[in-house]
Amino acid sequence: MKNLYTVAFYNLENLFDTKNDPKTLDDDFTPGTEMDWNEKRYKTKLKKLGRIISQLGYAETSHPPVLLGVAEVENETVLKDLVNSKFLKNKNYGYAHFDSPDERGIDAALLFRKDYFEILHKEAITLLVNNEEGVRDFTRDILYVIGKLENEVVHILANHWPSRRDGAEKTSYKRVAAAMKNREIISKIISENTQAKIIVMGDFNDDPKSESAKILASDILYNPMELLLTKYSGSLNHQHSWNLFDQILVSNNFLMQHGNSFQFEEAKIFNPKELKEYRGQFKGNPFRTYAGPHYLGGLSDHFPVFSIFSIKKDLENFIENT
Repeated sequence: MKNLYTVAFYNLENLFDTKNDPKTLDDDFTPGTEMDWNEKRYKTKLKKLGRIISQLGYAETSHPPVLLGVAEVENETVLKDLVNSKFLKNKNYGYAHFDSPDERGIDAALLFRKDYFEILHKEAITLLVNNEEGVRDFTRDILYVIGKLENEVVHILANHWPSRRDGAEKTSYKRVAAAMKNREIISKIISENTQAKIIVMGDFNDDPKSESAKILASDILYNPMELLLTKYSGSLNHQHSWNLFDQILVSNNFLMQHGNSFQFEEAKIFNPKELKEYRGQFKGNPFRTYAGPHYLGGLSDHFPVFSIFSIKKDLENFIENT
């Protein structure tokens, strides 16, 4: 027999607390500003996010994600508030997080269900990229976590790559650098254990067929997200065109059918009606929290993505332990 588990990723669109941090550019997300980010709006967003997170992969596995990578979280406070929100507080989630050097103070993190997953190691790995003037671009770190799911050890890299804000082509080299840094980490992992199971997830700010994503996958990783991006579907929409920046890649050994107790099964975009704009010119797009300075009350400008994994249990050991 086998157990099924969900591994997901979700860009939470500027999950800031309401307090001003003088060390970061978070001033917009405080009360009394043009955006008027206040405690009521903050708690409403936490509750809504918790409800959606609890549903990710539930239809396939009958329980919430065992692992969830997130992007655009401000600090440990918002993670603590999220895992203690209405729909998650009884799921026993923990989190792995480090403050990154990003100028806006947004980080990547990993939520995990402590009843199923044990962290063995965690670290933040710096991504060094410069702008065209040769000045460092302070972007998000790569979160590297080693953990154990049942008795299976897995290596996880959670990412949020540099944005396209100054133009996709003009900034492409930064995301290529991020891909190369992930490759460097993966090569080190494999040099120490050729059979290591590796999951790379994140908001790459690039599509599966972009140069950076192809470099990342190469001969080591399989990217099931290539099959999910169509002209009608993705994880975010820009100027009436779909993108799939949010991706989960797996090492090729997850695909082995024989002698493999820990397998990748399938990948999906989670886009139910409640996550979509329901009218107007943006109908069907992710229902975001803000459009510019205007509060809409949605959850995120991204849809979450998730993958299903199976772990086969030895029948004799299962009977013996039950």
